[in-house]
Formats: sequence, structure tokens, C-alpha cells
Amino acid sequence: MTSLPASLVRLIDELQRLPGIGPRGAQRLAFHILKSPREQAERLVEAVRDMKERVTYCSVCNNITDTDPCGFCSSDKRDHGVICVVEEPQNVSAVEKTREFRGVYHVLMGALSPLQGIGPDDLKIKSLLARITNGVAEVILATNPNVEGEATAIYLARLLKPLGVKVTRIAMGVPVGSDLEYADEVTMHKALEGRHEV
Repeated sequence: MTSLPASLVRLIDELQRLPGIGPRGAQRLAFHILKSPREQAERLVEAVRDMKERVTYCSVCNNITDTDPCGFCSSDKRDHGVICVVEEPQNVSAVEKTREFRGVYHVLMGALSPLQGIGPDDLKIKSLLARITNGVAEVILATNPNVEGEATAIYLARLLKPLGVKVTRIAMGVPVGSDLEYADEVTMHKALEGRHEV
């Protein structure tokens, strides 16, 4: 039998379901919400409800949006001839932070992972292939540099190249500010492979 009220236990259980939140973190958050003013808790509840009602996935690129199509897909300032393929919607933000990419996106909603039962039909690959017919010149594969991301990039390249589109992969290697002695073999291999003339 727990000494906590049932409604508080329920909140802790629900918070634990969030990624990266364990039992102690969930308990700290629940007690913080309990101690905060009622208006603050109501703003949190309203923000979650509002987000769930308004935010959806773009019918073109699968990015998260509150308008359909999203701002990238509907913009005439973006280059619709270049598509950057990413695994998840949060990856779009990472690319946008560079302020260098001017094309549009396609979100796969995951990566190939046979061990987890995720195959090609579980990803948004068919809609990507359908977009290629609309004058796309280049597809940049910006999947994560892990086993699943690499497998996904190789699979997509095999599907896209016969369609006559240029297929490129983001460069990977040693991050700025780190020391070479800490780079593993795969990272060093990718850094050497992606080298360019200076």
C-alpha cells in the first residue's frame, strides 16, 4: 500500500511513460506540479491539450505542423528540387539550425530495423518515391550515423538512383572541438572518406 494519494500515483505513472523519465524523475515532476500554483498546472494541461488538437503531420513531407501543407512545403522561397530525407521530425530542426539548407524535407518516421520489426512498409518511403516525379534533382539522405540509419540510406539510394535523381549522403566524421584520439575507427573512416579539397 502506498502512502501517496491515488491521483498523484496516477500522474507519476503517466509521467514515467515519457521518454527519458524514470521513476524518480517522474516523482520529482509530479511533486513540482503539485507544489506549483493551480494556474501554472492548468497552463501545462492546456498547452498539452492545444498541441494534441492542433499539431498534425504534413500531408506532403510528414513533418509536424499546425497547417497542412507545412510551411516548408508551401513556401515558394524553398527549392523544391532538393529534398533532405530525415528519420524523425526533430531532425528537421537540427538541419534548420545550420541556416544553410534551402530545400524541402521528407520525414521517414523512423529507420529500417529488422530486429525491432521495422521494415520498408513501416516507413514513409512510398510517398517519397511519389515526390521524385515532380522535378526533383537531388535527394540528400540525412539519416542517423548508426546501423539503422546507414541501412536505411543504402536501401533508399538503391530505390532512388534508378529514377534518375542525384542521391547524396550527409558527410560524417570528427565533430568540431573534439580530439582525434577520441574518435573511433568508423568515425575516422567516415571523416577520411568525406574529405574535400581546401
